[in-house]
Amino acid sequence: MADSDQNNAPLLPPLINGEMGKNERPKEPWKGEFVKSIVYAGLDAIVTSFSLISSISAGHLSSVDVLVLGFANLVADGISMGFGDFVSSSTERDVAAKERLVTEWDVENHRRIQHQELVQRYQELGMNASDAATVVGVFAKYPDILVDEKLAAEKGMLPPDQTEKPWKNGLVTFAAFLVFGCAPILAFIILIPFTNSDKIKFIGACVLSALALALLGIAKAKVAGQNYAISASITLFNGAIAGTAAYAIGWTLRNVAGLEE
Repeated sequence: MADSDQNNAPLLPPLINGEMGKNERPKEPWKGEFVKSIVYAGLDAIVTSFSLISSISAGHLSSVDVLVLGFANLVADGISMGFGDFVSSSTERDVAAKERLVTEWDVENHRRIQHQELVQRYQELGMNASDAATVVGVFAKYPDILVDEKLAAEKGMLPPDQTEKPWKNGLVTFAAFLVFGCAPILAFIILIPFTNSDKIKFIGACVLSALALALLGIAKAKVAGQNYAISASITLFNGAIAGTAAYAIGWTLRNVAGLEE
């Protein structure tokens, strides 16, 4: 009897490195209300601040110039990004609410047409006509669900989240931009007691910027469920390209175009 049970037992997929091969559950992305705003505002802040420092250093300006222009630019860009995030979040929510009102009116006043359109949409996605009609028939019993489903299926929009506060998104973006954007500038402050060399301070800014970019690249990978090394490399490459371009422009304007202090 035991042999019969063993023969009839379902075959398990082969283990790969001690795990269940292709049946292994993918890793979930890092979840958080403001995680994305923090990560992407931080990345933009570091690249922007480092690029400014690179152009200033190439022009042979002093550490005082770096600090004054760096912090002034950081605050101005932070306000701009925070306000932009607030406006975009508000607009997105308002547009979703308006689209839902339009869809509600269409469902209520042109019920048959709306049902037919949703059935056709499901058929385009691969569902047969009978199943599509059945699904829409069930949704038709629940108008709110039907409206949300039409928004998602036909317009690619989620229902507006009434708990979302656009001003919070803007504030978080502003704060993240200021905090992470300070990384390249900190080297000029930290090294003041140790050296008067602007070159050494610029090298320190490069090191701190690279470290901050790598850490945020890892955080971005955790948010999106990506490979840590690849994500960190991409963010470092992005910062290197932006910084090199800014340095080249500053050097060119100083030495080739003949612009003096």
